[in-house]
Amino acid sequence: MKIYALVGKSGSGKSYQAIDLCRRLEIEGILDDGLFILGNRVLAGISAKRQETKVKAIKTALFTEEAHRDAVRRKIRSIDPKSILVIGTSDKMIEKIVGRLALPRPLETVRIEEITTEDERRLASVQRNELGKHIIPAPSIQLKKEFSGYFIHPLRMIRGGRAGARVSNRSVVRPSFSYPGKYTVSTRALLDIALIVCGEAQVCAVLKASADNGESGAVIHLSLILRYGANIIDAAAALQRRIAEQVEIMTAFHTEAVNIEVRGLK
Repeated sequence: MKIYALVGKSGSGKSYQAIDLCRRLEIEGILDDGLFILGNRVLAGISAKRQETKVKAIKTALFTEEAHRDAVRRKIRSIDPKSILVIGTSDKMIEKIVGRLALPRPLETVRIEEITTEDERRLASVQRNELGKHIIPAPSIQLKKEFSGYFIHPLRMIRGGRAGARVSNRSVVRPSFSYPGKYTVSTRALLDIALIVCGEAQVCAVLKASADNGESGAVIHLSLILRYGANIIDAAAALQRRIAEQVEIMTAFHTEAVNIEVRGLK
């Protein structure tokens, strides 16, 4: 297994550049901030950007927790990729990561200054330090469950000409530690959104409604009566999609399930 390293100070744009660097050097996997990413999939790990404090984020990025470290190590062994890019803020950090994950020493170390301009690094610093935006080199659909309750949106960049154009998928998140306070959404707010959507659909009455808001996302339960003439299956499926969509747009919470029980038609 060949190991490569990408080194640069925090907020210099390493995660943003990682996908293009992997493509250029034909590197299969990425180890970034506690995650093991292969292609467009997060295969193992816990993101440092999910931690509530910067200290906890650093510990996660360094794989200091035994269970986290062992899970990532096992996944890497089972997949056995030909090459991995390890991202860190210093050579010492890279050494700690590869040591804890029992990986070979880096074959090549790339400095962020070698692949970016000063203006690009300055822009990355503003995005991180002033706007609190962090990049994860994976599509947002892969992160929605883990980052439920965090503001997250996809960042898609098209590289190359028409003949060889490729789309690079990255995600932008606002971690908890980038806020001066704590962001929470009550279950009452989730239910209000669901009830508003019901009022715009073929729903005559909502008989019962409840919601749970866990770490992996929101689960909403509705018991209702539809208007006579509605196709029950189609109307319920459309309502599920619409509620999930609106909850995610308005709260940043991933919707794990919208359970609908149709008790009758009226």
